Amino acid sequence: MNLTRIEQLLKFLEEDPNDVFSLYALALEYKKNNLAEAGKLFRHLLTHHPEYLPTYYQAALMKEETGETSEALQLYQQGITLARKMNDSATLKELQAAYNLLADD
Repeated sequence: MNLTRIEQLLKFLEEDPNDVFSLYALALEYKKNNLAEAGKLFRHLLTHHPEYLPTYYQAALMKEETGETSEALQLYQQGITLARKMNDSATLKELQAAYNLLADD
């Protein structure tokens, strides 16, 4: 059987509903053509797995793409704060660059 990526991720989540990477990957897949579902998953990740740093960039980017600039800036800032706390300099640079670019618009 050739499962789609979404079906495969849903199957992984049936086996382990708290698998953060599968939740994140599913949100990214939904972001391609189901923003409402992607938004739900990003909110879930931010609420239940706030330490999962990649969520902040992608959730903020989605907000930015849908014209929700203030929400995007807030998410970038939260990610920046977490990246500093976690001493993740690469992610910090990425988030800061995205924040600065959006804030300058």
